[in-house]
Amino acid sequence: MEEPSILPFPYQFKEISDEEKSIIKRVYNAPIASECVRVGPKGYIVYKPYINDAENIYNMPLRPTDVFVASYQRSGTTWTQELVWLLVNDLDYSTAAAIPLTARYQFLEIFMYFGEEGQDSYLNSSINMANVDMNKLFEIMKLWSTPATQLLANAPSPRFVKTHLPLTLLSPKILETAKVVYVARDPRDVVVSCYHHARLLTVTAYSGTFKEFWNLFHKSLFTLTPYFEHVKEAWDKRHNPNLLFLFYEELSKDLPTVIHRVADFLGKQLDDDQMAKLCDHLSFKNFKNNISVNYEDLREFGLMDENETFVRKGKVGGWRDYFDEDMTQQADQWINDNLQDTDLRFPSTNLIE
Repeated sequence: MEEPSILPFPYQFKEISDEEKSIIKRVYNAPIASECVRVGPKGYIVYKPYINDAENIYNMPLRPTDVFVASYQRSGTTWTQELVWLLVNDLDYSTAAAIPLTARYQFLEIFMYFGEEGQDSYLNSSINMANVDMNKLFEIMKLWSTPATQLLANAPSPRFVKTHLPLTLLSPKILETAKVVYVARDPRDVVVSCYHHARLLTVTAYSGTFKEFWNLFHKSLFTLTPYFEHVKEAWDKRHNPNLLFLFYEELSKDLPTVIHRVADFLGKQLDDDQMAKLCDHLSFKNFKNNISVNYEDLREFGLMDENETFVRKGKVGGWRDYFDEDMTQQADQWINDNLQDTDLRFPSTNLIE
């Protein structure tokens, strides 16, 4: 059998400037946070370990049964993952409860957070590790630092993959072969959720204010920004039969309708009883308390700040509690500028008429 040809990774990597690095260092306690580079003409921010597996991700052998859940981070990814997995697996709630979501999906680029720099950042932090099972911790670190492309090579089908990488950094054949569910969210709510997530994860140890985080984000100095380029890549492919584009706001406002759309996309049908049970399972109250999806097991290793949670409030429009008047005006201008060249519109953002 002829071996598939390996495509050279088509994009260049560029170091961020010393000034940009100093801005990041001022608000992060972990060295890994500033050990990043820009990739490709759009300048997506990635941590340096990503470079080592970029070509393998780009050339990842795909199967027709593969299902990707893709998004810019904190856009409703976990919610969508659980929905997709249950539909593909014929509503197998018992297995979903028994096996954490992290084990049901491979997180394609998690290795870039837990390479040598990330592990050093965590192990040299001020976290009290007196009660941590170090053997188990090192097993987890080893697993997470292993490129997912290696783990996926021998994984049984169907394979479920989570990624926050933009489409251009994935295989150019992905929409010819696999199914991709992409979910997007109002960027202002994304910023708020990313801020809390950056505080949550001790591996990066964000210590700045929300306003400082906002400046990082909208100036494209946070992981995998620029945000709008990420979303627009998927939006431009929304008519491809192998990509389903969802909005977080739609999930929040009309979950049954979105479930029907996802079910149709995956070739599944639900009766009224199945729909009612799935809606109840995915209701935010139940989802937040679902230990299979909320990552609470990571607390025993000190990987999560005690004052933050992985699944937070799920609120649409919660950004208003964080943005002052100047930031609101900045955000309005930022959104308007970035929507000028596209018909992309967010359900909760009506700035351009």
